[in-house]
Amino acid sequence: MEIMGGRDRFIQFGRWLLLILVTVVVSVGLSAVHVPSAALFAALVVGIVLALTAVAPTRVPRGTGVAAQGILGVYIGTMVAPDSLGALAPHWPIVVVVVVATLLISAAAGVLMGLHREISPLTGALALVAGGASGLVAIARDLGGDDRVVAVVQYLRVGLVTASMPIVVTLIFAPDRSHPATLVHDEAAPWYLSVALIAVIAAVGIALGRVARIPGSGLLVPMALTVVLELAGWSLGLAVPTVLVQVSYAVIGWQAGLAFTRQSLKAIGRAMPLAVGLIVALTVATAGLGVLLAHVTGMSALEGYLATSPGGVYAVLATAVETGSNVTFIVAAQVLRILVMLFAAPVLARGIVALQRRFTRQSREITADSRDPIAVAD
Repeated sequence: MEIMGGRDRFIQFGRWLLLILVTVVVSVGLSAVHVPSAALFAALVVGIVLALTAVAPTRVPRGTGVAAQGILGVYIGTMVAPDSLGALAPHWPIVVVVVVATLLISAAAGVLMGLHREISPLTGALALVAGGASGLVAIARDLGGDDRVVAVVQYLRVGLVTASMPIVVTLIFAPDRSHPATLVHDEAAPWYLSVALIAVIAAVGIALGRVARIPGSGLLVPMALTVVLELAGWSLGLAVPTVLVQVSYAVIGWQAGLAFTRQSLKAIGRAMPLAVGLIVALTVATAGLGVLLAHVTGMSALEGYLATSPGGVYAVLATAVETGSNVTFIVAAQVLRILVMLFAAPVLARGIVALQRRFTRQSREITADSRDPIAVAD
């Protein structure tokens, strides 16, 4: 028995080593071609491939996944700054209207996605919420959705929006790139102080979330605490080290990728044409909201488009800087969109579950499989 146990541990170690090494190689390659959140996307793809070939580890330990959520929550929270939010002050009513409209359009697209016979309405809604892709993938299973579907569709959304942005900007807006904007960065705290702060915020946030039984609390509560510290000026220059962000991305990607089976992959493949169509419709609809935002605020059409883009935040920032656009306003609008989408997701999930229980008894195979081993309110 001891020999068998030692052999099993050796096999598991080898599988984890293979998973880590291949993920690192693929992440480096994707980063070289400027793929956003490269580590998460690489981990998702590598996890799927190794899971389908039966050479992957069984699953990501629960504690490791929660820790990754906490780190990402702090990281997203550090995007909020008083100066950035202050840029919205003269125009906050129309910006809020646009963000809420984006949420409603996303929810409608998600409901349409949920009409597919192999995708539940809850999973469809989470898959097409236009903001915080990595955060939504991280908490999808906690909310009762299928994180495999959510991961694939969310990163399809980010990929399509990011890939189409240079084409849209060049062909439609033809901006003057001779006067790029400049970014001012606050002085960051030493890495060891930042790591200590991250550990404290994540631990306190996760504990509070468990006590309050908040769905997705591993990410949402640390994010909320970080936002409060940032706005109050008490963050002490907190900056999440890049290596921690990348490792957390990888863990979240593995968590979704390792759960794949050949049956679930075929089901997602059959839903892909519908997902692509809905993503294109969502992109066009938010571009229309960008036109409205530009008209009301006096911003340029390009700035309205960038401020309301339903994904690709890093590409948005790079384009805004390169074209000399109002970077502060665009970043503030994008951060507000991401925060609203992430905080609205649990409410949206509960509402959809309530409606689903009231009007139908139909169960969906993919979503049901993905709930184990994480309970909705865990």
